[in-house]
Amino acid sequence: MNKIKKYYIIIPIITAILSLIVLAMTSFNTTIVNKNYSLFTEDLNSNNISTVIIDTSPKMTILLNNGDKYSTDNPHTDTLKEKLLLNGIEVKDETTPPLAKTIPSVILGLSLLTIVAMFAYKAKAGGSSVASMDMQDFSKNKKAALDFHAVAGNEEAKESLMDIVDFLKNPEKYQKYGARMPKGVILYGEPGTGKTLLAKAVAGEAGVPFYALSGSDFVQVYVGVGAARVRNLFKKAKSHGKAVIFIDEIDAIGKARGNGKNGSSNDEKDQTLNALLTEMSGFGQDEGIVVIAATNRLDMLDTALLRPGRFDRHIEVSLPDVNAREKILSLHLKNKPHENLDIKDIAKKTVFFSGAKLESLINESAILAAKDNSNSITSAHIEYAYSITLAGHEKKERSYLKEEDKLLTSYHEAGHGLIGMLLLPQDKVSKITIIPTTKGAGGYTLTIPEDTSYHRIDYLKNKIKVSLGGRAAEEIIFGKDKISTGAHGDISQTTDIALKMITEYGMGETLGLIKLSSVGSLYSSYGNPVIEECKDLVNKLYEETLELLRENRDSLDKIALSLLEKETLYEDELKKIAYNK
Repeated sequence: MNKIKKYYIIIPIITAILSLIVLAMTSFNTTIVNKNYSLFTEDLNSNNISTVIIDTSPKMTILLNNGDKYSTDNPHTDTLKEKLLLNGIEVKDETTPPLAKTIPSVILGLSLLTIVAMFAYKAKAGGSSVASMDMQDFSKNKKAALDFHAVAGNEEAKESLMDIVDFLKNPEKYQKYGARMPKGVILYGEPGTGKTLLAKAVAGEAGVPFYALSGSDFVQVYVGVGAARVRNLFKKAKSHGKAVIFIDEIDAIGKARGNGKNGSSNDEKDQTLNALLTEMSGFGQDEGIVVIAATNRLDMLDTALLRPGRFDRHIEVSLPDVNAREKILSLHLKNKPHENLDIKDIAKKTVFFSGAKLESLINESAILAAKDNSNSITSAHIEYAYSITLAGHEKKERSYLKEEDKLLTSYHEAGHGLIGMLLLPQDKVSKITIIPTTKGAGGYTLTIPEDTSYHRIDYLKNKIKVSLGGRAAEEIIFGKDKISTGAHGDISQTTDIALKMITEYGMGETLGLIKLSSVGSLYSSYGNPVIEECKDLVNKLYEETLELLRENRDSLDKIALSLLEKETLYEDELKKIAYNK
């Protein structure tokens, strides 16, 4: 019904256009030649006139005996009409416009008034039609078919949410102990980790309606519309008893409020947030409504939103560990034809992959299998999809590449790979290629990092050396005057690690155990000493990288020349070259 109402304004617009067309056609059809008054006098004296039409306009219309018609000036004298009548000329006095003009003019006027009134009403309402959404708009996923069995991994998060499910299913059990049901739950963590799926699973497990909206749905142009939508959402949820309200990306409306010094640009968001806080404080525990929100930035949210009584529980939904990745992969492969896939091995290779990225990996593999007309997804499809997910598609047309550029790329990537194998054996170098990709890489070294929660200082330093290995190899082989721009991404990564070591992780001398981002306005005063220490650290590690590559020059040459010949080397080949000297 609301969709039909949106098109009501088209009716007066079409009516106005049609009226204008009719008026234009009428004016066109009645257009006649204008002649001087002296010619009219001649025709009058010669008895050539049969009829004269007089109206309130400054012109009068003359009809001749032969059927011709023209207009001339109307002198508006008292004796004109009498003179015409005495000469036997018919006089028509049309003081009112004909209906052919009157009706379209009236319709046009009414249509324009209607259009103005409708726009005025819409502006006054402030888009209230958006605020008063139908139940259909709020509950696109009203019947959440998911349950916790359909959500692989996140066992700790599921365990925390099971309490909410039990509250919704058996409230009397907890009322006996005087326990209050949590009003709100914040799910936070990396993007793609399954926060929305968990919220749907809560509603599915409890068998209650699921109302899903994004925080951006509450952000409107007109002040007050977002707040109205919040109130309307809770009203709809309350009218249907127990329910789960899910607000994705709540940081769109829930950011920490300012003190008003920045003007009124955030008035709408503040009103929306205030409405949400009020509504969450307003419903009782016996109403059976739980608000679940998701965000990637818990640190940005307003403290009033996070306090007990609003969002009581904060549950981290982290990246899946190796066991969780295995379950997620099995779940996504369940309805897809596959054979001889070592899911455990794939899970080990996909370190730091989110649930969404794992789904993308399997989907890309299925697409590749379909393109190959294969009966099932094979490990080769998984391998290729893995490379596509991380580095992009390989470029088919490579005839434009110069041999000297290929040689430089070979040594650059060989430098990365060799330093990685020597210093970080726990991080497997699974593939090195000099084939350019659609993501802009001239080549890449694919490393599978160790699945760990923490990194020690020696690991971070070695990680910097691996990043600098490409530039170091270029300098050793081609000279300092021949280094290329190929290391710009490596330098960016190196800078990021070094800065975090000194400013965030307490691994430097300038700040010691002080976290730079926490010192407030003093932040800028430490800039130069921190940069100097970062520079000294990176330069020292670069010299050590150069020395290590010089010591292993034979292995560097072998890897680079093999790359130049084969374009791609895999783990087993690399080990033979690097360790069988």
